[in-house]
Amino acid sequence: MNIKNLVLKRLFPAGYALAMAALLPLSAAQAAEAKTEKPKPYPLKTCVVSGEKFGGDMGDPYVFTHQGREIKLCCKSCLKDFNKEPAKYIKKLEEAEKAAKDKKAGGSTAPGQSGHAGHDGHKH
Repeated sequence: MNIKNLVLKRLFPAGYALAMAALLPLSAAQAAEAKTEKPKPYPLKTCVVSGEKFGGDMGDPYVFTHQGREIKLCCKSCLKDFNKEPAKYIKKLEEAEKAAKDKKAGGSTAPGQSGHAGHDGHKH
């Protein structure tokens, strides 16, 4: 066996192991950071893909995190559709969040006012 082959057989695995050991703390730190950050809460009471209400015959929703946002689907089968067009469904969630925020902002009104458009002038 020549010296070149001996060096490659003995030193290469050691160098590889050292490189991997150097990268592991970074990966562990990233994983710990991801776990400590709370995902943005899901704003709907229905599946963003199918529109089905959660619970009932379907059981508990399928919950996962996508890009720092909690996603709830009525079943795991909807995940395939979500993964085909995630931007489409994220946009729906953002619109729902905006609507909820607008509703909340308009919810504090003076006594005698209804607080929502089209209902001024009559009492509930």
